[in-house]
Amino acid sequence: MARIGRFKSDAAREAYLRTYAAMAELWPVPATLADVPTPFGSTHVRRSGSGDGVPLVLLAGVLGSSLHWHQIVEGLARDRAVYALDTLGAAGRSVQTAPLARDADYGAWFAAVLDGLGLDRAHVLGESSGAWHATLAGLHAADRVASVSLIEPNGVFVKIPWRALLKVVRFGGDTSDEGWRRMSEWLTPGVTMSDVERANAKAAQGYRIAGGWARPLKDAELESFVPPLLAVHGGASVVSRPLAAQRRLAERLPAAEVEIYPETGHGVRGQIPDLVTARVVDFLARHDAG
Repeated sequence: MARIGRFKSDAAREAYLRTYAAMAELWPVPATLADVPTPFGSTHVRRSGSGDGVPLVLLAGVLGSSLHWHQIVEGLARDRAVYALDTLGAAGRSVQTAPLARDADYGAWFAAVLDGLGLDRAHVLGESSGAWHATLAGLHAADRVASVSLIEPNGVFVKIPWRALLKVVRFGGDTSDEGWRRMSEWLTPGVTMSDVERANAKAAQGYRIAGGWARPLKDAELESFVPPLLAVHGGASVVSRPLAAQRRLAERLPAAEVEIYPETGHGVRGQIPDLVTARVVDFLARHDAG
């Protein structure tokens, strides 16, 4: 039975919200906040920027939230409005009330958020597990999606190596500072989290996640994918298998753009934020017209 995401206790929720408030202080540009009702629950949205470009929706990874994008939002929001979402089923200020039981439900949720924001269509950018949710928006709400950009889309095009999955599970059970250090050195080498970011990510483990996990798209799904697609990989990623993903896209969705940055890992956005931001901004601008 599909679950509804929730905090493990009131104390866990309060502890998380304290770190969330501290994370909000890192947001570098003015923002307005909204809580958008959808059939699956209330979605918390942080809006920044303006301009003539088609708006951009941001979907963070599993322990992230709308605030996860503080490092690059200024560059993304120079020519367009940017809407960063707290994904339903993950830690944040969104409140899930109904399960996202099927892949298509993520498309319905995405469309409902756009409706609540008064947007006809938007680009969508997702990272890690957020890349999976962005992909589902492109599959199941294609008429509302101007383009799909994915950063480290592990499990979306090819399977995650089983050894990597075992390591993720093992590291996930160790919440000590040493455990977090070892996990970071393996998963996101070259990225140093601030004390505020680390505290927020640790507090997010007090939430029982109910979001769907990525699965490799079927050949028919890839071949029928409508929105323009950009996939950004760390060349040394231990989870996304960038070269295998690139080969599969070349076979099944040759119009897709793939960018692999050598000597970067799963935290490629944090390692080279300016390069990744510039690549995404260029892609968005080229697909504003539809």
